[in-house]
Amino acid sequence: MSHSNLDLVNQCDGFPYPESNTERYLASITTYYQLRVSGHDYALGYMLPSVAEVFRGIPNWELNDDERTLTLTGGKNAEERSKAVETTLLAMKETGHFKVLSKWRGELYAVYGKGKELLFNVERSASPLLGVVTYGVHLTAYTNKDGQLKIWTPRRARTKQTYGGLLDNAVAGGIASGESPLESLVRECGEEASLPEELVRSKAVACGTLSYWYIRDERAGGETNLMQPECQYIYDLELPEGTTPKPGDDEVEEFYLWSVEEVQEAMKNGEFKPNCALVVLDFLVRHGILTSENETDYIEIVSRLHRRLEFPTL
Repeated sequence: MSHSNLDLVNQCDGFPYPESNTERYLASITTYYQLRVSGHDYALGYMLPSVAEVFRGIPNWELNDDERTLTLTGGKNAEERSKAVETTLLAMKETGHFKVLSKWRGELYAVYGKGKELLFNVERSASPLLGVVTYGVHLTAYTNKDGQLKIWTPRRARTKQTYGGLLDNAVAGGIASGESPLESLVRECGEEASLPEELVRSKAVACGTLSYWYIRDERAGGETNLMQPECQYIYDLELPEGTTPKPGDDEVEEFYLWSVEEVQEAMKNGEFKPNCALVVLDFLVRHGILTSENETDYIEIVSRLHRRLEFPTL
């Protein structure tokens, strides 16, 4: 099956927009439960009713079926709230309530309030259960010799539990709580592509952010239909001649140096991890390869690469 560029956007940004289909949007948001923190009367994420139900009667949480909210009541500051969240999730992990918790990473993601203050930290694997906004970095490494642009494209290890065997961006990873995007990028470049820190710090170009609202499918591993709104910090890195990315861990099988046409063909074939396809589309737009003249859905694609998320963000 051939995928259009708009198909690729739809696969990653799957939650309805209020302005495009109000009835469907309202039907969607009233199906879920809002995650809240005591003292903050706004949503931090949307949760499946089946997930919210598991929190019923658990200390430090309050489930309100009339308002369809799950409120974290335990803790008066970020540290205390984080401890309450961790205690609950570890108990759920031990009892096997959720499959996603079997992939416990020991990595913390930050959840922010409207004032950009840290409300609490949550274990990375649990973030889709709560439906909170998470943050990451993605880097496109490329060469440009004699005007011929080529993109370094890795294939994820086929043994990975999530999106095994699919194509990825040169470097991609989550931003840990308390970590800046640049520091996260430097770390991930070393771990995933064996790229020298000095090169990354001096040559990587920050290209803004992408935001979208992903609904997890079976390829993500664990429960499906969990909400995963994300914001990705995007970087470009033109690699000098003789510099080749190499797998630094067991997450990448191999790197290919592909022409733009080869990358686009792989995208049409659905070979990319969903959010990585969006990063490639953004790269092609910024480098003048994808334009309004050769893409019918250009305006919609560009606008949806930068979705306004409904929850507090940085």
